[in-house]
Amino acid sequence: MTNNDILRRLRYAFDINDLNMITLFNLAGLEVTRAQISDWLKKEDDPAYINCKDVELATFLNGFINDKRGKKDGVQPQAEKKLTNNLIFRKLRIALNLKDDVIIKILSQVGYSLSKHELSAFFRNPEHRQYRECKDQILRNFLHGLQVTHRPDTTPKKPILEQKIAPAKTTPPQKNEKPAFQWKQD
Repeated sequence: MTNNDILRRLRYAFDINDLNMITLFNLAGLEVTRAQISDWLKKEDDPAYINCKDVELATFLNGFINDKRGKKDGVQPQAEKKLTNNLIFRKLRIALNLKDDVIIKILSQVGYSLSKHELSAFFRNPEHRQYRECKDQILRNFLHGLQVTHRPDTTPKKPILEQKIAPAKTTPPQKNEKPAFQWKQD
């Protein structure tokens, strides 16, 4: 997933307008213009598209944390120069004050199952032997789950493999009823 895609998904999931996005960036100490935000939110094939750098997305997420949880006393954390899916996931977890059970429920709403042990591995120190890299698919499903949770006007799409096909309805023959077809005996 690109940083621009993550920014677009968060904007849609939480219904954040341009002025609120500018405010979120300002809460973390970065001055941005409406034109910059507009260019970050464009699709990749648009000529005005500008790639959102890791430090810019990290600043947005820090501002999101400050908005949802309040500013931390003392020195504000610096935006990371290099972001991973694990860091993005952790920042969203902090901002929304999500517990493991709630994250698992959010993921299950979009048809993705994950155990508590698998989930805790994403938030471990990268040097820890149980650390696990958060893949794009997991982050994408989590962002989709946030969208379903915070924008109830959207419905979750179940993966094709998980959709159940209704069995054909058949009625059993009644006691004195003749079957539709009988073999002739010679």
